[in-house]
Amino acid sequence: MGPYTITYFGVRGRCGAIRIMMADQGQEWKEILIDFADWMKGDLKASCVFGQLPKFEDGGLVLYQSNAILRHLGRNHDAYGKDGKEAAHIDMMCDGIEDLRLKYGKMIYQEYDTGKDPYIKDLPNHLDKFEAVMAKNKTGFLVGDKPSFADYNLFDVLLNHLVLCSSCLDTFPSLKSFVEKMSARPKIKAFLDSDAYKKLPINGNGKQ
Repeated sequence: MGPYTITYFGVRGRCGAIRIMMADQGQEWKEILIDFADWMKGDLKASCVFGQLPKFEDGGLVLYQSNAILRHLGRNHDAYGKDGKEAAHIDMMCDGIEDLRLKYGKMIYQEYDTGKDPYIKDLPNHLDKFEAVMAKNKTGFLVGDKPSFADYNLFDVLLNHLVLCSSCLDTFPSLKSFVEKMSARPKIKAFLDSDAYKKLPINGNGKQ
């Protein structure tokens, strides 16, 4: 399997979790970074199924939609649970993470100046759901006893939120431990320490 190809903008954005997952799984991938001015010309946009990036290529398979890409990687790399029951719970967690990511994106792109403080104040009401699941599972992961694609997705979202508010996990010991555990995985640590990761802003508008 691999090498894979990602076509995306020069940000972490919707590809953050995908890149972290591929790095941890020891996969190689090619990056095609798109300048926003070129994107606005419309040719590439018109070729995308939903008019959006990222675009992900695995040989002759071309995928759009970041969560579909994560699920594909989950199937390819044994990160989709041990059975149908675990897979269903992983899907559920991924959808919950998507809800939080959408709220974060709306604040970043539409309401940053007026909405940042209220968002941070309300954040515990969202994080406590993931804390409860993580604490109940007792393995350090959302579902099962090893990382699934949902764990990589949550990890990426939590890294973004720690930049937004460095103390946001202080009252959530399971989530804090999870971030520390994922950050210490050798291949993830090497990727997070790399220039390829560090040079990319979190979001496309410079807000974080």
